[in-house]
Amino acid sequence: MLRVSRLADYAVLLAGRMAREPARTFTAAALARETHLPAPTVTKVLAALTRAGLILSQRGPGGGYRSARSAADISVGDVIAAIDGPVALTICAEGSDACDLMEICPSAANWQRINDAIRSTLESISLQELTGEHADFPLAVSRAAAMPELAP
Repeated sequence: MLRVSRLADYAVLLAGRMAREPARTFTAAALARETHLPAPTVTKVLAALTRAGLILSQRGPGGGYRSARSAADISVGDVIAAIDGPVALTICAEGSDACDLMEICPSAANWQRINDAIRSTLESISLQELTGEHADFPLAVSRAAAMPELAP
């Protein structure tokens, strides 16, 4: 089964929340409260998003985290890559020579096409499109909490 990691899913949630208010500075504790995610998980995700340049961090009094760009300028692919690395469904899609069968594999080129299509799709969807500008964020989270089958 192909699946985005749980941490990447949380990163999309956090980055989307922050990108909807790009001028606001969020503390990790506030984001944990607003998203109902564990504080250590939020801290880990924020560190990865900061390293990727998707969010900015500021230390000291009044410090915290804020989005480096608007929700329209950050793709779902950007966020997933910040957590999980580039999308690569198979070893040959990574572009490395890790597979001994690469030279004789009849499906390698097709796997690359599939990988490119998925990556392109993820890069074409912005956080704004995913979260919706008019989405009621707390309501969306509480709905997921009320329906465990929808929870990450």
